[in-house]
Amino acid sequence: MLKWMRLLLMVAVLMLGLGSALAQDSGNTLIMARAADTTGLDPHTQTAFASLRLLELVYEPLVILDANLNIVPALAESWTFADDAMTLTMNLRQGVKFHDGSDLTAADVVASFNRILNEETGAAARANYLSIASMDTPDDYTVVFNLSVADVPLLAAMASVNASIVPSEVIESGDFAASAIGTGPFILDEWIPEEVTRLSANAEWWGEGPFVDGIEMRVIPDEASILAALRAGEIDFALLNDPLVATLLNGDSSITLNAVPALAYHVFQLNPSRAPMDNLAVRQAMSCAIDRQEVLDTASLGEGTVTGPLTIPAYQVDTSGFFCYQKDLDRARELMAGVEPFTIKAIVANAEPPTALSEAQSIQAQLAEIGITLEIEPLELSVYVDRWLAGDFDSAIALNGGRPDPYTMYARYWTSAGNLQVVTNYIDETLDSLMAAGRAEPSLENRLEIFTQFQQHLTEVSPWIWLYNGFEYTAHQPYVVGFEPNPTDSLYSFAKVTLER
Repeated sequence: MLKWMRLLLMVAVLMLGLGSALAQDSGNTLIMARAADTTGLDPHTQTAFASLRLLELVYEPLVILDANLNIVPALAESWTFADDAMTLTMNLRQGVKFHDGSDLTAADVVASFNRILNEETGAAARANYLSIASMDTPDDYTVVFNLSVADVPLLAAMASVNASIVPSEVIESGDFAASAIGTGPFILDEWIPEEVTRLSANAEWWGEGPFVDGIEMRVIPDEASILAALRAGEIDFALLNDPLVATLLNGDSSITLNAVPALAYHVFQLNPSRAPMDNLAVRQAMSCAIDRQEVLDTASLGEGTVTGPLTIPAYQVDTSGFFCYQKDLDRARELMAGVEPFTIKAIVANAEPPTALSEAQSIQAQLAEIGITLEIEPLELSVYVDRWLAGDFDSAIALNGGRPDPYTMYARYWTSAGNLQVVTNYIDETLDSLMAAGRAEPSLENRLEIFTQFQQHLTEVSPWIWLYNGFEYTAHQPYVVGFEPNPTDSLYSFAKVTLER
């Protein structure tokens, strides 16, 4: 009933916007809307998708991923990875300037990675770079990363906003709160939290583009209202996270809808450091009690696929071999034998993703069948992120970002040195050893076997309960030309967009 009421409300709101068929002329500035706002400007520490979507337009890493998840040059124009995966040499582009007019040099790269590796920074992806033992700079445009262990996925790990290069002077000042000085195609001019962010084109950008004068990012908390604004011609581009809204565009020839299978995954995270989730049998019972397809159908209209931990196409395997991936109430009740009914809370972010509440309600109803009461605690996104990063929850409904490599995707969570161990509160020798083996193994065939074992073990011990991966949705006016949908939901291709009104 709740789902259908939600749908009817959305349709009503959308109908209000149908009266205006002509797009408003906003010059050569791309007007876009999204439901959630940036939570901070530090590219090394931010984890919220809304923050990353802004910061990737302002900052750049050494390499990036294209729409097919291939690693391509960014601030590094070429590189050499030693056969033994113990040395990585990066050759920087010459003539690249930061937004403050200073030149990009090897010193900025070294300063950026030293900051990422410094535990006091709280860098979101620190665990992915712990193999870096030292860095040499033979000249101003060459950086040699000397590694302590063979690290095959290191190059892929560098293709991340969390590995952005920032000026060494900014790092020395420590001022990331009020400004953002990168090398990217756009310059941050103004950020009014929960309202609007304005960017202007970087005329000194090293790449071809940008072809728009700027970008205006508006925050509209309700996605049905975003879609109404798009249909009314009030905005050019929309980030959509709610399948119930995005699918309303199916068959609408006046708006371009992009839907790309996501690397990001929906997951029910347990906190194994808190009773009774510290009991393996309880965690396994919870996994057995949940019908993942039902959660997908309820929250996302079936728009997605039940998934294991790895959503990377090359590493996806049949989930039927994973522990309790088919709902089994009899087994769940057997595992709960002798366990008194209990109550736990689940933190849920209001805006990221919009499906979170529906997911929580579906899981709530299913866990009730085995005597578990799940209390739902909705939080504003910024509060949710703070609680999540501190591991301050019994359980959490989450949408976590995927990565192009299994190690870079999960080293921060499921290794003993992972910088997000405080979030998972779980590690064992099997997970640690499998991750170490996968890190050093160059053969794709052998890595697939290693990470299949990793997935099987992780789902069996059930610190988290993986649910599904959906689609990355974007929608735009037909005159927005050159945007490339990406499985990571990246907006980096905004640098190539033109407005052909």
